Amino acid sequence: MLTRSAIFFPLIMAALLALITFWVNQAVEQQDNKIDGSNRHDPDYTMNNFVTTQTDKTGKLRYVLAATEMVHYPDDDSTVLQRPRFTQYTTNKPYTQIEGLRGYISSDGEEIELVDNVKVVRQAFEGKGEMQVLTEKLTILPNQDLAKTNSPVVIKQAPKTVIHATGMVYDKKKQTLQLFKRVNVHYEKPMAKSKKPVNTLSSKSTHEKSKLVEKPTVKQKNIKKRKVTTKSRSKK
Repeated sequence: MLTRSAIFFPLIMAALLALITFWVNQAVEQQDNKIDGSNRHDPDYTMNNFVTTQTDKTGKLRYVLAATEMVHYPDDDSTVLQRPRFTQYTTNKPYTQIEGLRGYISSDGEEIELVDNVKVVRQAFEGKGEMQVLTEKLTILPNQDLAKTNSPVVIKQAPKTVIHATGMVYDKKKQTLQLFKRVNVHYEKPMAKSKKPVNTLSSKSTHEKSKLVEKPTVKQKNIKKRKVTTKSRSKK
């Protein structure tokens, strides 16, 4: 007659063998992953002084993206930039330049994120002064001509306008700037230009012209007197 230990012993051994087999398979799979590098965040290539450009359908330059270093990671197809500089161009409008300490490009290339000491500069045009935007994080959508952030921003508009806010959307096409929270504006009205001083040289020239007009009048009087004197001599 079989005892309980005799019945359960083979079952226990089978379960233990199955557990050992599962553990060995997991260890082998992890080792294989480490060998091919598929589970590691290691770069597959690096470029120094990286520059890429994009043009529109007519061949006109749309933007230039440059960085001192570009590193690509194959596991998530992401790209990391050091000292990135993004310059955007629009026909008949001033260019806009954005720079930061670090940057990231999405796998589809639709988003560029700049972080740490981000600075946006829009050049002056048509009587509008230069505009600067300072923030710590900015997302750029190149194909939509948009730049946005949820972080605090400081905006400086020449000559003496300073704006503090939290959250911003800058539309390059429409040349509009939207601010969302805690907006504080400091504005100083430009001083009126003083009247131009009297130009002494021009007044002197006017005085000289008046003298030239008077001289012929004096000569004409002298000529008339001479004529009268001649007539009186002929009568004698």
